[in-house]
Amino acid sequence: MIVEIEGVALHLSHPDQLQVKWVGQEEVMRQLLAAWLVVDEKDMPMHPRLIGKPGVGKTTLAYAAASKLQREVYIMQATVDTRPEDLIVQPVIEGPGQLRYVASPLVTAMLRGGVAILDEGNRMSEKSWASLAPLLDSRRYVESIVAGIKIRAHPLFRIVCTMNDDASTFDLPEYIHSRLQPQILIDFPEREEELAILRENLPFAEDQVLDYVTDFLQMAHGAEERYTVRDGINIGRYALKLMAGTEGRGEFTHAVHFAIRQVLGEEALRYARKR
Repeated sequence: MIVEIEGVALHLSHPDQLQVKWVGQEEVMRQLLAAWLVVDEKDMPMHPRLIGKPGVGKTTLAYAAASKLQREVYIMQATVDTRPEDLIVQPVIEGPGQLRYVASPLVTAMLRGGVAILDEGNRMSEKSWASLAPLLDSRRYVESIVAGIKIRAHPLFRIVCTMNDDASTFDLPEYIHSRLQPQILIDFPEREEELAILRENLPFAEDQVLDYVTDFLQMAHGAEERYTVRDGINIGRYALKLMAGTEGRGEFTHAVHFAIRQVLGEEALRYARKR
């Protein structure tokens, strides 16, 4: 799809299509949807940030919330190498002496009235964040130096930023920190919620596998380890593959322990119960 802004043709990105479902923790879903709500013609949507350990489901929550609004979803992965032009408009050589201007997923969401998920936003440098400052306040626009145009956000446009609480990230500049509000914390789920998440992602797994992996994760959470349900899904999936074609069920414990060791390392076995 192509749109024209101030005489410049912009080629839009395609929306993301994910088969995901948010299971449990309805309170954080309520908080996110509330942040996007507009309660008066003079009101504006907020720009929340989802904070939690890697693998707790921040991107899944954001996508599921956008789906509840029946909006197109555009996911943009931030890295330490993300440049302002990556966030807005990039020029692409189309032929001799010809340039094509390609809108980023974020800008496409702005123009289409979709939802932009800026994934792992605190991996970006301040220079990149500075290019989004006018989008995150009452101005609601970005400027492309490359294309020489100003792009205004559709009234239905919403944005959410996910952030990992680990050490491999930048501190947000204060003027961006104050614009990315509210802060929504996503913690480890309770046992029944974690079991439900595993069952949703591994519907072909037997209950003994799901129960065992859930108990492992809950033990690790109690010891304040950083293991997440994403790790549990990988452990369960690998254990099931190891067990495939094995007639004797005595291989169950060996397969799960081996999967834990290969996914998380030898030290993680201290949280695996013996059978």
